[in-house]
Amino acid sequence: MPRPSRLAFSDVDETLISGKSLFDFLDFYFSGRHGAEGARHAAEARRRIAALMAGGSPREAGNRLYYEAWQGEPLATVTDWGARWFAQRSATPGFYVPATFAALRAHQEDGDHVVLVSGSFAAVLDPIAADIGARHVLCTRPEARDGVLTGAVAGEPCIGEGKRRAVRDLARHYPHIDLADCHGYGDHHSDLPMLTEVGHPVVVGDGRDLLAELPGARVLPVGGPSVYATAHGDSTSGRGAG
Repeated sequence: MPRPSRLAFSDVDETLISGKSLFDFLDFYFSGRHGAEGARHAAEARRRIAALMAGGSPREAGNRLYYEAWQGEPLATVTDWGARWFAQRSATPGFYVPATFAALRAHQEDGDHVVLVSGSFAAVLDPIAADIGARHVLCTRPEARDGVLTGAVAGEPCIGEGKRRAVRDLARHYPHIDLADCHGYGDHHSDLPMLTEVGHPVVVGDGRDLLAELPGARVLPVGGPSVYATAHGDSTSGRGAG
């Protein structure tokens, strides 16, 4: 198989998929596995994260707080429910942002390797990566001991500068590739460190704050809200963790 000449890095939530996987899966898992008590737990986690963000804390802090909600859950069970979540949600019209999906497919047809970069975690990202044929998943890794999630994050959250470092670390495994030749897709200001690492940044949607920092970036229009985004994970209480 020929070596790729470029990498295409893509954020996931509201860039590749139209909703917020972190909070949608939080609700899906806890209400589905633990019933009404689980639904209350998920709602309280959302409330705490929203309060933290309202107080001006960085998204990295919100990302760490999100994973505290998973303390005590068996990793294998969470992974299994992640596959269930993907099977159900991906069947909903508009799960993927069409423009981004098409752009990444075009990269693959050109021989580029697609890399997902997200503050979400493998339970929900791995099925997406397998579905679209992404070669790598760079993400936040919740800590597990003896197969049980501890509520902590292993290493640093893959948010903001964490995305930059993750991109650089992966690039070391492709010494023949110049990041100036690579592409990056993102929708939020927290994607800026990743987008400034590549020579061809692409802003998905109307991210005016991103465009102000990346005046030469290409813009990929998203269009109207999808059925999936409207129904799942598009609540204001779901902002700030990913």
